[in-house]
Parts: sequence; C-alpha cells; structure tokens
Amino acid sequence: MEPSSINGAGVTLVIYMLALLAIGFWASRRATASEDAFLLGGRSLGPVVSGLAYAASTSSAWVLLGYTGFVATVGVSALWMVPGILFGYGCVWLWLGPWLNRVSREKGYLTAIDVIAGETTGMARRIIVMSAAAMILFCFSFYIAVQFQGAGAALADVFGLSPTAAILAGALVILAYTFLGGFWAVSVTDTLQGISIAIVACVLPVAALIDIGGFGGIAEGLQQQPESLTAPFGVYAGWSVVGFLFGLSSLGIGAMGQPHLLTWIMAVRDRKSRIQGAAVSIGWGALVFSGMSIIALAARATSEPGAGLGEMIIFDLAQQTLPGILPALVYAAILSAVMSTVDSQLLVASAAGSHDLGLAKLAPNREVLVTRVVIVTLCFAAILITLQVPASIFDRAIFAWTALGAAFGPSIVARMLGRRMSAYTVLAAMVSGFSLTVFFNQIDASGPGAWLERGLPWVVGATILTLFSKRREAEASVLQEADSASV
Repeated sequence: MEPSSINGAGVTLVIYMLALLAIGFWASRRATASEDAFLLGGRSLGPVVSGLAYAASTSSAWVLLGYTGFVATVGVSALWMVPGILFGYGCVWLWLGPWLNRVSREKGYLTAIDVIAGETTGMARRIIVMSAAAMILFCFSFYIAVQFQGAGAALADVFGLSPTAAILAGALVILAYTFLGGFWAVSVTDTLQGISIAIVACVLPVAALIDIGGFGGIAEGLQQQPESLTAPFGVYAGWSVVGFLFGLSSLGIGAMGQPHLLTWIMAVRDRKSRIQGAAVSIGWGALVFSGMSIIALAARATSEPGAGLGEMIIFDLAQQTLPGILPALVYAAILSAVMSTVDSQLLVASAAGSHDLGLAKLAPNREVLVTRVVIVTLCFAAILITLQVPASIFDRAIFAWTALGAAFGPSIVARMLGRRMSAYTVLAAMVSGFSLTVFFNQIDASGPGAWLERGLPWVVGATILTLFSKRREAEASVLQEADSASV
C-alpha cells in the first residue's frame, strides 16, 4: 500500500474514532437516565436508525471479510445463502416484529431473555434465565472476537501493525463509547456504520466491474476456474443438493433467535417506524450482499485457477481498482464499520449479565454502573479469545449465529404463536438446540451445506415445543387479531 494511502486512511480513521468518542460523550447523559434508556434507548428509535442499525448489526466483519472470502473460496453455489438471509430479515421485522414490539412494551421486557422466560416463575424461571445468559455470554464472546479479529487483521494488513496492537487499539475505542453512551451511542454509531458499508457496497463493485469488463468479464474469468466453483450447487448432486440448500438457507431462520437483533425491534417507537425500518433493513441487505457477491466473484475470476483466496480480498481489490486516495477512504470505511459492529453485541451481552442474571441488584440504583462493569469484563474476555483461539471470521460468526438461533428462536416463535409451555419444555428446547449445534460443529461432519449444524438443531427445538405444549386459543386469537392490525 502506498504511503499516501496509508496516511489518508490513518487520518480518516483517527477522525472517525474521535467522532465515536464524541458520540459516546453526547449520549452519556441520556443513557444514564434509567436501565431502560441504557439498554433500549427509551424505545424511541425511528425507521432509519433502527433499520440501518439492525442491518449493520447482522454484518460488518462477517459480510465484508468473512462472506466475501467464503464466496470467493466456495464459488457461485455460496450465493444460495443470500435469499435465506433476506428472508430472515423479513420474518423478524414483519412476522415476529408486531408481536415482539407490543409485548415487550406491555410486559416491560428489556432483553430477549425476558421474552424467552415469559411468565414463568420460581426456580424454573431462574434456571431458564441462567442457562440463556450463559449461552449468550459464551456465543457473544465469539461474536465480539470476530469483530476484533477482523479489525486487527485489517489494521495489520493496511498499516503494518502487529495483530495484538491493532486489536487492542480498536477494542479500547469501542469500549470507550459503548461504556459511556449505551444504546444511544450504539444506535448512532451503527447507523453510521450501515451507511459506510452501503457506500463501499456501491463504489467497489462498480470499480471491479469496470476493471474486469463488466459481468461478461466475470463470466469469462469464472470459466477458467474449476467446475466446482462455477456449478450452481458446487460439488453436490441428487439428494445432497437438498441438504446443501437447506443448510445455507436455514441461516435465515437463525435471525429470529439473535438477541442483539431482536433488541432493535423492541426499541423501535411505533408500527409505522417498524414497517419503514423493515424496508430500510431489507433494502440495505439486498444492496450490500449483492455488492459483496460481485466483489468476491470478480476476485475469483481474476485469480489463478483453483488459487486460495483469503478474507482480505476486499482490500486487495480496492488497491487494484480505485485511483488516488480513494483506496484509503475505502479502507477507513471498512475498518470503522468492522470495529463499530461489536458495540451492539457487547451491550446485549452485558445486559445478559447485569439485567438477566441480576448482577445489577447487587448495587441498587446503580444498575447502569454494574452494566458498564460487565461491558469491560466481556470486552477483555473477547480480546483473549481473539488472541488465543485461531479461527476464520466466517466460521466463528456462523457458529455463534447458529447456536443462538437454535437455542432461542423456536421458543420465541412458539410464544408468539400462543403456545402454552412449561418452563422445563422451554429449557429442553433451548439446551437441545444449543447442544446439537456445538456437537455438530465439533465433529466436523455436518453434511452438505453443513445442514446438520445449521438447520437440524432449530428443527429439533421447534419439534420439542410443538409436541410438549398446548395452544392457548383465547390468547392466540387476540394475538393474531392484534398482529394483523399492526401489519
């Protein structure tokens, strides 16, 4: 990378980091008003902020680095995951959203665990809450490590820093503004992040297409690659295609069990904002995943047949296709987006410790302070995982996404549908979904499209809840009428 580009990217990043800290200071007064304000921003988000923040929270290092590297490595068949992901966006906002937004206000729920535990009481509720919080803290340590890993690898690649120094620098800035501003700071910074990612997803694919000669150039380059990289179903045929498609598309249903995504639905201010936010979020997802797919396929088309491509191809492509200082601006946009995604994940994980586990009760009237202490603890735990447990960005993100989706998604959907479940039925569904995901991830034998890891655990949890629960007819009727009116 040219010295001028390094300087340009460095100046831009410093300005962005200072802006993040300024946002944290600005939001600190609003954030400390109450636990509700710190964790949900007073439930007053509009459509643009909620839609962009939701979408950005699903992506960042995963889509910019992990997804592009995955598509470039696997080839055309990897694109099948995109319809499933966008379907998941729609389900959360338009199907689950009306009920979730309403019931969280009526019941005073602040977290996804509040929703899962529902109206259970006593020791059974305590077991559910403790188990769910432990799962969130475990998985979010990997989620947060993904962002730190992406930031560290990118900073090391661009500026020649050591990975350790780069990870620590990015983590301290993120920690500072999340610590200060809570949900308000997270909302504003994630909105900026969503805009940054969208700009990159527009500019860089266009530059890549111009450089390679349009879609025809990509198609011609891909013809020189091994057939497994260009076939619509990769190396699979016959019944294995079904498993392959199920494994990729099932990533979408995992969205209904992601605590950090459900938070945005709970925080949106009204029905109109939720519907408009859905349009913003789904439109953003379609734009960004399309752009990243073009970048990945262009990189594959211009590489040697069968050559290995890593998760930093977006930086290489920016350097090759953009003139002057533009590569530096793209680097800065990508790095700022990667670093700032961790904030919502860090906040939700800290809520699991302070609110759900009840640590905040140790200091009455100092709930926000306890939450901040948990934030600091989790941040440093994630740094240790980043430095000590090597793994690809894509693999880490998909594991955490799948495990949480299988653990929580079936129970939340069942509650929305008006199922009457015992606390131990909910616990059985949670533990089975989570445990099966971990099991299939560890044995590394998940079948075509990793369908055993990505889809089967969700199905098992849903089956348990269906078999061992009853439908509350009166309540279900009311819910359906209210949800229909809301949509």
